[in-house]
Amino acid sequence: MNITRENIDALNAVVKVDIAKEDYSDKVEKILIDYRKSANIPGFRKGHVPMTMVKKQYGKAVLVDEVNKLLQDALKKYLTEEKLDVLGNPLPKAQDDLDWDADTFSFEFELGLAPEFEVDLKGKKAITQYAIVADDKMIDDQVEHIRKQYGKLISQDRVTKDSEVTGVFVNEEKEINNKATLTLDKIKSKTAEKAFIGAKVGDVVTLKTKGLFSDDHDLMNFLKVAHDDAHGLDVEVAFTVEEINTRELADLDQELFDKLFGKDVVTSVTELKAKIKEDSEKQFGQQGDQKFLNDVTEYLVENIKFDLPSTFLQKWMQTAGEDQLNADQAKEEYENSEKSMRYQLIEGKLIQKYDLQVTFDDLKDFSKEMIKVQMAQFGQMDPQDKELEDIAARILSNRDEVKRLSEQLMSQKLLELYKKEANIKVKEITYDEFVKEFYS
Repeated sequence: MNITRENIDALNAVVKVDIAKEDYSDKVEKILIDYRKSANIPGFRKGHVPMTMVKKQYGKAVLVDEVNKLLQDALKKYLTEEKLDVLGNPLPKAQDDLDWDADTFSFEFELGLAPEFEVDLKGKKAITQYAIVADDKMIDDQVEHIRKQYGKLISQDRVTKDSEVTGVFVNEEKEINNKATLTLDKIKSKTAEKAFIGAKVGDVVTLKTKGLFSDDHDLMNFLKVAHDDAHGLDVEVAFTVEEINTRELADLDQELFDKLFGKDVVTSVTELKAKIKEDSEKQFGQQGDQKFLNDVTEYLVENIKFDLPSTFLQKWMQTAGEDQLNADQAKEEYENSEKSMRYQLIEGKLIQKYDLQVTFDDLKDFSKEMIKVQMAQFGQMDPQDKELEDIAARILSNRDEVKRLSEQLMSQKLLELYKKEANIKVKEITYDEFVKEFYS
């Protein structure tokens, strides 16, 4: 067997594989002998079928199968030994005149080669890292929410501005039929608010969904409609009032503090606010980190310039998926995924340059921390290490979970790298400002 490569340019090459008779003949002969031993052909005893008949019936199929196996193994070994960084998979060049009755065969494969480029995280332009802070208003609002949440329900005869109203939303055309509890401060529409005020149990309030809430996503929660249906939904719904309550605010005392955080963890209103601030900013940090990660990704893709073997990749995409694509569909698919491919190449360079690795011990520790957070949400604040080890072992026995966790952990390592190495500027911003600027 002989393998040669012709470099068309820096991003494209053609590999030629020549296969001689001695490369496959022994293997083909052995398989045909085994076939002869088990062949069941009418008119011949098992194991006594003439070899000429076995070759005539099975020879071509065995030859094709063995040559294809040789090709795949040879290509894989060649790419590894030559240390070729290829994109996609080798594409066989069409050979309509291939003669399977010949003794030697030649096959050609197109290769798309990964580009050569350097990654420097210290760009001239600083990337903003947002430090999201919980301001006094947010903390006071959260204290108020806690007092309402743990306060005493008091029944009312009629709806007032401070009421908590339970009822059923109905619209037959959109198949809406959902029981929900809401407070009037959720309602944006002044007309809708006016329709609620003074209503009593059993009354039916007719509401227009367009502009009903400040955020259309609330329609998903209260009406149980799909995300795509919630945006721009413009129908009338009937709300039948079933229950009207107001809440007597809970006292900010030790009993409430213990209920929220455990015994004596918080002992004063000052400590309560400090705890709310700490917990909120920890949660905000995750959103800030995600925004920062997205911004760094965008910056790297836009500023690290290199060419891709676009023609090859579009041709490869035509047959790479479950469904075959035509040339126009492959071009569209390539254009949609080009940024993602570029970032994957940049990420690979960074992982290699900074020797970022995810070890099994890293994965085990990461999964245990994840389990602890989940258990804390259900009130299990101090799980035993053996219990964590056992749950982590079950998770890590699942290949899909290992892949998912590995990706999450590598993303975390890259985030830490960006914070350390990239040219960044830190900007403090309140959560309301953050949401208004990036999500409104």
